[in-house]
Parts: sequence; C-alpha cells; structure tokens
Amino acid sequence: MTKRLNSKHKVDRRLKVNLWGRPKSPFNSRAYPPGQHGQTKSSKPSDYGIQLQAKQKLKSYYGNINERQFRNLYKKAIMKKGDSAENLIGLLERRLDAVVYRSKLSTTIFAARQLINHGHVKVNGKKVNISSYQLKEEETIEVRDKSKKLILIDVALANKEREVPEYLQVDEKNKKVKFVRIPKFEEVPYPIAMEPNLVIEYYSR
Repeated sequence: MTKRLNSKHKVDRRLKVNLWGRPKSPFNSRAYPPGQHGQTKSSKPSDYGIQLQAKQKLKSYYGNINERQFRNLYKKAIMKKGDSAENLIGLLERRLDAVVYRSKLSTTIFAARQLINHGHVKVNGKKVNISSYQLKEEETIEVRDKSKKLILIDVALANKEREVPEYLQVDEKNKKVKFVRIPKFEEVPYPIAMEPNLVIEYYSR
C-alpha cells in the first residue's frame, strides 16, 4: 500500500469523521483516532484547535491540497468582494478535480485527480492536465474520446453513493459536464458539517 493510499485510509479516523460519506470508511467501525492512544479520552480542544480541525477537514476533503495552495486560495477568497467563507468554497468547487468528482466521473477526489493528470479530461475541447485549474461558469468538461471506454469511469457513473448537484449538468452518455454556475456554500453536498468561517478565522490570526 502506497504512502498516499495508506494515509487516505487513516484520515477519517484522524479527523474523527467519515469525511467522504463512504460506507467503507474505517471510521464506521473504529470511531476513534489511529495509534496506541486513539481510544484514550482527550481534553477539550482550544479555539485554535477547533479552527485547525476545520481547516484540516476542508483541506483533506479536496484531496489533501498542499498547504501553500490552500493558503493561496484563502488569500484569493479574502480579496474578492462578498463573504470570504463563501468565496473560499466557490474557489474550491471551481477546481477541475472537484468538478470531475462531483459529476461522478470518478468515485473519489483522488481518482479524479489521476484522470486529469493522465490527460483523460478536456475543458472546452482542449486537454487540461492540471487538477487545480479554475473553471469559469458555462465551461464544458468532457472525457477524451480515446478514454470514454475506461471501465473506472462507467463504474463511477453507475455508483449510487452520491447525487450530482444542481450547479452541474451531466450528459452521462457522452461523458460531458457543464459547469453551470459557482455554487453557494449551502448547495455543496458535503457529507459532514464543514465550517469555512473557522478556516478563514484560522488564517486570519
């Protein structure tokens, strides 16, 4: 098992949530952190600890984005007009890997990133292999013709674990997706409670 995959299996228990809402999450059977002290009673977290936990949950949910990228998204969010927490969610949901995952072309955010990195995805007819590519409203994403027969994509589309949100239009037959609009926080189908306002507070310290 690779380091990435191993840590992905542990992250639910470390954060004490079923982060992606999957039935096979290890947190479902062992609802305590990994390690020899995982089951010992922990003290009440500080305000900083609560903010850090909120940041780790959001960052991990989107495929464990590295700290530099995540901080840059925060900086963009506070520079835009409007609510900074809403802006942060909008920037995260505009990522190409997030849209591929939301549209059910992949079963996990990690698989979405791999599809993109391996050149299987086009945006407006042009190949894009950068997972963090920021989509604009009305842009179209599609699987390349040579990749449309990939079994893993068909398996993902047939999966009933998740529903496609309203801000995406999916043509399953042609494996095309239209990014209709940037969603509001309340529209994003997170399986657990996310607190982007605490993430903004964490970085604003």
